[in-house]
Amino acid sequence: EVQLVESGGGSVQAGESLRLSCAASGLTLEDATIAWFRQAPGKVREGVARISTRYDYTHYDSSLRGRFTISSDNAKNTVYLQMNSLKPEDTAVYYCAAVKVDLRLGLSTYDYDYWGQGTQVTVSS
Repeated sequence: EVQLVESGGGSVQAGESLRLSCAASGLTLEDATIAWFRQAPGKVREGVARISTRYDYTHYDSSLRGRFTISSDNAKNTVYLQMNSLKPEDTAVYYCAAVKVDLRLGLSTYDYDYWGQGTQVTVSS
C-alpha cells in the first residue's frame, strides 16, 4: 500500500549539488516520519536525515556537517534531500524510508517499515 519512489540521483563532480526527491503514496507526510539513508559499496546502510512535518522537526547525522538539508512539500507528498558541496565519500545509493508514526525518534534502519528502491549518487573528484 505504501510506495516510496526516489529520483534525482546522478553523477556530479566534487563541490556540486544535487536534490533528491522521495515521492510517497499510501501515506500522508503529516502522519509519518520520513528518512533518508545511504549505502556505499562495502559499507553498512547509514542514516542521513529524518523529518516529521507535523512537528516541523528535522534531524541530521552529525557527520554531514550541515551540507545536507531535508525538506518536504506536503501538497505534493514529497520529501527532498538537498545535497551541497558534495564529496566523493558521499557516493552511495540513497534510500527513502518511512514509518507511519508522526514523530519517530531514531535514525536506524530498524526504525522504518517502508523503503524505496534507491537512487545512485556518484561524486567524482
